[in-house]
Parts: sequence; structure tokens; C-alpha cells
Amino acid sequence: MVASGQNSLGHNGFRNATTASLARTEQGEPSEPPAAGTTPPSLPEPERTATATQWPCAPSPADTEQTQPHGLADQPSPAPAEPGSLEDRDRRLARAASQAWPELPTADIVGAVEAGQWAAAAETTSSSNDAGDQTGLRTAAQTGQAAAAVQRQGLPPISDTHADWAGFGEVIPVLAASPGAGASLVATVLADALQLAEQRVLLVDTADPARSGLAAAARSEGPALDGPHPSVRIRFSWRAQALLARVETELPVITPGMVPPPRFFKPKHQSVQATVVDLGHDAWRVAAHPLAGAGAWLRAGTPTPKPVLVCRATRPSLLHAEQVLARLDAWNRSGATTSPTQLVVVGAKRWPTGVRGSAGLRVSGLLDDAVFLPHDPDIATTGIRAEVTPTRLRAAITPLLRRWDLLPQTASSAGRLPGLSRRSKGATSW
Repeated sequence: MVASGQNSLGHNGFRNATTASLARTEQGEPSEPPAAGTTPPSLPEPERTATATQWPCAPSPADTEQTQPHGLADQPSPAPAEPGSLEDRDRRLARAASQAWPELPTADIVGAVEAGQWAAAAETTSSSNDAGDQTGLRTAAQTGQAAAAVQRQGLPPISDTHADWAGFGEVIPVLAASPGAGASLVATVLADALQLAEQRVLLVDTADPARSGLAAAARSEGPALDGPHPSVRIRFSWRAQALLARVETELPVITPGMVPPPRFFKPKHQSVQATVVDLGHDAWRVAAHPLAGAGAWLRAGTPTPKPVLVCRATRPSLLHAEQVLARLDAWNRSGATTSPTQLVVVGAKRWPTGVRGSAGLRVSGLLDDAVFLPHDPDIATTGIRAEVTPTRLRAAITPLLRRWDLLPQTASSAGRLPGLSRRSKGATSW
């Protein structure tokens, strides 16, 4: 994994993105995902669907004066930070991050500042403070440039246009109520159950590679294809007959805005019957602004996505699930996103005494049809590996897939595919 094992500063080969270059009209489309052992063709560059002029610009001083809330104009400006202090460095890193796009979302600026601080600390251990400072500023700028460029490749965040999910088959976004709830496990079990029933499955991983639950899920690694920015790539690999698409970067982090829009994950010349997406980011942040980054997979569209909310059988987890649904409410009411309609409970066979009654109003509507994935000690110890997920986990999820008409009502999903057994080592392609 590029970002987990070699998450260095990524200066070599980086092509600076400027505001002018972001306004150009070319964009990248993903090439056809590779068959096992093949090298992908280079990327074509068709017309861009969104230009820089469609995006918000930094307000002028006059605009800022006119829109200043009453009373705030008289407030004193913040005192300047002491030169060389942590606050001073944070401010300089934030300015560097927003150079390419002054309206860069706060979450991406925060991620870029954190990347810059980490890079500065790593450089300072082997060099001078000045060298570390310059490295941090350069890294923050690169991270901000990548986030700004990627966000110009999809629908504008304020757009109420519905997404076109044609070519993805049935889209199943998997969202964790809180970190560690088990979204990666649920996504993998869904993908395995579908591909063992001979469905063509795309498994998408939008997480920062260093924190991905699917980092070791591929049986056969494929090459990384260029994404919407030189620092953001998508690696297409094989998990038996399921195609696994993961985001990669040489930068220290993948900020929320650096996740490519869904169309970059779509196989160009291969039909997909189902796309399972491990959203892989903090659900609280995704739910606050789900129209860009990983949250773009929740956009309403045709066919209608089937979002799954994952939690644990505990009161705190149910509370987190309620909060995520509450945050999504406004977006769902506006028709911009599709609300989770299915609750999957990981690590239990039933609700412990007193837990179900603690569910909030929104989660209560999902309790009757909740699916329970029992605890598996092997996966709890080793995480998701290239081996097939256990039969009892797939058996637990199969009724849900049949209810959605994604599996035949009487067919068994307990078969075996080449390359997806606990002993075989091959991998197959579509």
C-alpha cells in the first residue's frame, strides 16, 4: 500500500496544481480495470463536467463588509500569533493549504494542516527546524491542491442534481455508526455473498489507505490507475471474481475532499451487477456534508442506492447511529441523499437485555428488520484477509440480499469460486 507502508512526503513526481490549471476543461476518466496480470491502458481525457467558474470564489473585501453580521464588524481582530509558535505554524499551513482554492472546505484544510505538521515533525528529526518548516508548508499546499482538484471533478456540492448510477448495478453504501463498528466487515461479507452467487461485484474502498479495513482484502494486486489528480490514484485489484477498487496517495493523508467522485471507480467496459462501498470515513463528518467525497455514494439517484448503517449491540453504538441518522435528516428531506434503510448489527446474535429499548426514534424504525452478524474470533484477531469470509456470516446476510432481490430466493450462496477459498491461491477475472 502506498500510503500505509510508504506514506512519505511525496515530493518527487508531484505536479503542482494551480488555480489556473484547475480551470482547464480537461478531466480524467478511469480506464478499464485490468484483468489479472495485465497492464492498464493510459487514461483518456474527455471534457470536464464542472469548471472552476461553477465553484464558489473567495469573497471580496467589499462583499465581506456588506455581509458582515451586525455587531461583528466592531469586534477586534484576533491577536497575531507569536512567530514560531504552534498557532503561527497552523495559520501558515492553513494559508498554504487554501492557495489553490480559497473556498477549500474546512475539513480539507484541517487535514492538510495535520499533514503539514506531521511532515514538518518528520523532517525536523533529521534536519533543521527551517527545513522542517518548509517541508510542512509544501506538504500542506500539495494536500490542499489535491483536494481542490478532486472536488472539481464531480457534481458541485450545492447541486441538487440526482446521481446517475447506471453502470454500477445495485449500489450498496455501507456506513459505520462510529469508528470500529464493522463497516468493512459488512461490506466484505456482502461482496462475498454476491460473488459466490456468480454476481459481478465491484467492492469500493474510499478510506485513507493507512486506516483501511480492506488493506489486505485482495488476493491479487493490480496496478494503480491515475485518478483526478496526480497525487490521487485508484488501485484495481481482484478479490477472486470481485473487483476491489481502493484509493491511494503518496501524501500523508487523504482528506475527505480527496476521495474521487464515484464515476472514477466505475469499470469502463465491464458491466457490474452490484457495487458495495465501504465509505471508510468518520460517519459524523460524512453525515454533516454527504454530497462530496465518500458521502457522494449516498446521493439520491437512479437506480436508488440501498445504504446500510452498521452498529454494535450496545447502547453507545445505538446512540451514535441515532446521531448519524439525525444529521442526515435534512439532506434526506431535501431529496439530495438516500437514507439508510437497513441496520446491520456486528458481533452479536441478538440484542442484549435493555439495549433495544435505548434506541432513538430514527433507529427504532430499523430495529425490526435488523440483521445480526455473529462474532467471529478469527476476523476479530486478523481483520479482513484475502480468504473467503466465514459461511455463517454470509448465511446471516443472505436473507437481506434475497429480500432486495439481489439473490434468488432458493439459491445457495455457500458455493466456492476459484481464488476465494481458505487454501487456494489463484484469482479469476470477469
